[in-house]
Amino acid sequence: MTDQAVDPNGVRLPQGAHPEGRFLGRTRELKELRADIERAGLDTLSGRKAPRARVLLIAGRPGSGRSALAEELVRQVAADYPDGVLRTRLSEPGGTPVPVGRAARDLLDALGEPAPAGAPEDQLGEALRTALAERRAVLLLDDAADAGQVDALLPDNPDCLAVAVSSGPLTGIADVRPCTLGGLDTKSGVELLSRFTGSVRITVDPRAAERLAEQCQGQPAALVLAGGWLAARPKAAVADLAKQLHTDPGAEPVTARLLRLVHDALPQTAARTLRLLALAPAGLVDPHTAAALTGCSVEAAHTTLDDFAAHGLLHSVGSSVPQYRVPGCLHRELLRLADDHERPAELQLARARMLERTVRLLQSCRAITETDSPEARQKVLALPRPLRFPTPRAAADWLRLRRPALLAAARLAVADGELDTLARRLMSQLVRAMVAHFGTRAAASDLYDIHNLVLDVAERRELPRERAAALLNLGDLDARTGRTTEALARYRAALDAGREANDPYATGRAMESVGAAHLELGDYDRAADWFGRALAERLARDERPEAARLYGRIGAAHTYAGRYGEAMLNWRAAVAGHRRDGDVAAQARALSELGRVQEYAGRLEESLRTCREAVEWARRAEDTRLQAALHLRLADSYERLGDPASAALHRSTAGRMLAEEAPEGDSEPEHGANACEIRTASAED
Repeated sequence: MTDQAVDPNGVRLPQGAHPEGRFLGRTRELKELRADIERAGLDTLSGRKAPRARVLLIAGRPGSGRSALAEELVRQVAADYPDGVLRTRLSEPGGTPVPVGRAARDLLDALGEPAPAGAPEDQLGEALRTALAERRAVLLLDDAADAGQVDALLPDNPDCLAVAVSSGPLTGIADVRPCTLGGLDTKSGVELLSRFTGSVRITVDPRAAERLAEQCQGQPAALVLAGGWLAARPKAAVADLAKQLHTDPGAEPVTARLLRLVHDALPQTAARTLRLLALAPAGLVDPHTAAALTGCSVEAAHTTLDDFAAHGLLHSVGSSVPQYRVPGCLHRELLRLADDHERPAELQLARARMLERTVRLLQSCRAITETDSPEARQKVLALPRPLRFPTPRAAADWLRLRRPALLAAARLAVADGELDTLARRLMSQLVRAMVAHFGTRAAASDLYDIHNLVLDVAERRELPRERAAALLNLGDLDARTGRTTEALARYRAALDAGREANDPYATGRAMESVGAAHLELGDYDRAADWFGRALAERLARDERPEAARLYGRIGAAHTYAGRYGEAMLNWRAAVAGHRRDGDVAAQARALSELGRVQEYAGRLEESLRTCREAVEWARRAEDTRLQAALHLRLADSYERLGDPASAALHRSTAGRMLAEEAPEGDSEPEHGANACEIRTASAED
């Protein structure tokens, strides 16, 4: 807020318009709000400790400066809350309420607390309350649609403060302190205009300036638009604009009339750009989005967006990546302008161009991480220069900043209930980029939302292949977060969908996943049975590498069940399969597991021979960690056989290998995204 005077739901003045950076007006409201923080509540008066955070409500219609007042209040009291300020918006730009679960997850992310992927709304709310139980923080809940949203996010901690912004009262929340906003007083309204026009035009005709402020009803959004219109016309008098508003009062709100006046005075290309910004996902637009919507160059779009921000039509989001927010109070009016001036087919084409540009940026964002792949480097070089990222860090920063818009773009892509090629490609590339930069575990919540989008459309449109893919991916995420029973149900449903679609990949994958879920649940007989069914599918299609791997999974299930004879048979089959395929690393790992089972079965001499063979194959595979583990196992075996000298030798060898091995970052299998990549984006890498 140090660089802002008025923010009517996102409209911020440019820095050059108010170098003093002072918040404008609302002195009485700020004083009352600060007093309300300390004022005794009903619980205190009755002798009970307040059970929850104090809630302050700032109510006003869009454009009244309600968000600016909330931000200024938070800025003034932030020092009293050492655990920081947490912000979230509870309505989309078009007015659609944001699901409480999504808002809670965003707040948990801001706290650095894990939010289980796919957790239900009440669990996320409870996780948020737990995270805030010992903290002293401020929650700024902007643009709340109803009391239920706010109530579900309130901490059970009286040391926290919640500042809610809404259009009206939030009935149902106990002891809420409301502050209802009207317009700015005339003096503040004139001062706001002067920050755009300079003092000369105001001094020349102060009555006209007062009349214009009154015609704007003291609404900051309208005053900002009026100031921007005057700033763009240095030779126009304040009375000229006041006269236009007086002669054409109309039935529309003054903000809408001023926006149309600004729009109609713009050059044709700029006016079209302005109204098409209403299509930007989540109301967030960057130069690439604007360029794709209008068909102009990225440089031209950037210049136009900067000009809009300088005249109060956009809010510039300060960051290393240029990004702007469409003010919420202007969003619906821009949509009306777009409907009035553009044919439906043109709007559809603009949206398709925007989504296509997003797909290509996501491809570039992912490809920059594949530094060891000549093919990926070639793909990056083949892209136009504006679509390339200079470094993986720059790509990750872009992905992190654009995340809300990218997720909104995914929702937009399937909003009409279709799952066409463009939507498939968009969601596939979004999944791949997030996994490449953040890893499956860190991106799990977002991936869960994306796969749920696919599932929703697949079920409504009766698309069994897409349904199977989404269920497999959701099952993987459930399994990773410990919800194994839920994962099992997903995998069984995916199996049914795969069979309905006659999709051998989905069917085999689902069978194996069902087996893995049973293994995790300790039902080893069912696990071995389902792995066997998946093996039969692989053998029928002569998929030898997958078959060898499944022999190992069957061997693992039998090992857990204590059936060592059957386990050894399957591990030997796995070793033979990997040997035939020339997979040295997999052969070494399978031999290692075979030696382990032989040890469990009491066949120590045989286990020693197998482990020594495994060491040799691990050496050929250059798997130092596996070699060290095998040497440690050999050391334990020699100790049990009464040969301490050999045991010491192998233990020393293992220690030397581990000391020489450079630390490596944790890695995790990324198979959870495979089905989405194949089935929701079948056309393009």
